[in-house]
Amino acid sequence: MVPINYIAVFVSALIPMVLGFFWYGPMFGKQWAHLAGVSVEKMQKAPPLNYTIMFVGALVMAFVLDHGIIFAATYFFTGGISIGLQVGVLSALGFVAPASLGVVLWEGKSWKLWAINVGYYLVVLCLMGAVLGVWQ
Repeated sequence: MVPINYIAVFVSALIPMVLGFFWYGPMFGKQWAHLAGVSVEKMQKAPPLNYTIMFVGALVMAFVLDHGIIFAATYFFTGGISIGLQVGVLSALGFVAPASLGVVLWEGKSWKLWAINVGYYLVVLCLMGAVLGVWQ
């Protein structure tokens, strides 16, 4: 059985929620909304269910990321923030970035929008990885 720290998973799942508030708010909110074709007013009036679903998704992401960190730490005989950051970066660049290319290639969205979204997940997965790596 994989030794999952469920408290660390829960805390890590809060990271996308907090960072998302800033990333898609003061940092890149207006630019993202324009590029995505979404009004800022609509985003501000999002129903609570949207946030609940996003948090459940963040829990799943943290749970799976923790598995990756545990496996990588075992394989490389290391741990801590270093392995958490490595798994976070590799997950973002190896899964999120390529999986989201269709938004540009097939949906006609801009590379800027893609970069804002992938950048968000790169930072999120690194922060989550750091927390999970340290909290093993």
